[in-house]
Amino acid sequence: MGVCKLGYVSLNVTDVDAWTGLFSRTLGVEATSDKIGAQDVALLELDEFKYRLALYASAEDSPREVGWIVDSPTELDRITRRLTHAGFAVQDGSADETELRGATHLRWFTDPAGYRVELAVGESKVRSGPARPVDASPGVTGLGHFVLASPKLDELRELYESVLEFRVTDYRAPGLYFLRCNRTHHSIALAWAETTSIHHLEIEHGSLDDVGRAHDRAVANGVPISISLGRHMNDKAISFYVKNPSGFHLEIGYGGIKVSEDWTPHDFGRSDVWGHQHVEANPFAAPAS
Repeated sequence: MGVCKLGYVSLNVTDVDAWTGLFSRTLGVEATSDKIGAQDVALLELDEFKYRLALYASAEDSPREVGWIVDSPTELDRITRRLTHAGFAVQDGSADETELRGATHLRWFTDPAGYRVELAVGESKVRSGPARPVDASPGVTGLGHFVLASPKLDELRELYESVLEFRVTDYRAPGLYFLRCNRTHHSIALAWAETTSIHHLEIEHGSLDDVGRAHDRAVANGVPISISLGRHMNDKAISFYVKNPSGFHLEIGYGGIKVSEDWTPHDFGRSDVWGHQHVEANPFAAPAS
């Protein structure tokens, strides 16, 4: 009940063409164009729904919105009451915003890190299946999760666990927590950092071979691989990471585990079973202090 999945992420970006080119060359994902008011927006087709990633041309690279899908108007009202009681000012989205999201109801608030968090009821299914490379089987299947790093870690945990009712799946003490809102191992991870940023967005794939082919396309097209192919210790996903034009990572992954109701949260210790060598320093290589 309540929040049921990660719906979409919107970004302000300084180079929309570089972003859409990265998705096209590496993942075989194309963009469609839309408008909100007078502003153009590029929508990336990750699955059969209207979009999972929206790109707005801007003078700066920054997150714009994080959208969570809520399963009913009744649950949206209940969550709104919980947020209001916790001190968050909840506002209705505009008619244009609601239409662009493909939602029937839209509300939003500002989280402790300063990001706009949206709660949407409804999703607009606009195709039977997006176009994919001929070797995809089935290729990209959706938006999996994101990792938010911030000095406001305690406040963010309070929001997601106590107010939005996410559950901790596992963690690495004292500064990295993986949270779920459905059976997927995690839809968000929260980490401590000196400055607020999105560390990465994860793009789900339908098979291990699709991840391998995406890796081949990235190498062939000179896309910077920022973290090598590997398997995570906690969710068991196999993935690699590329650096996107805004400077953070995209994780290209497959095979994350599902979690049962009787799962016990625990410290998973080592980050990876194998691989995932970082080109740059890994901010999560050791527990945060």
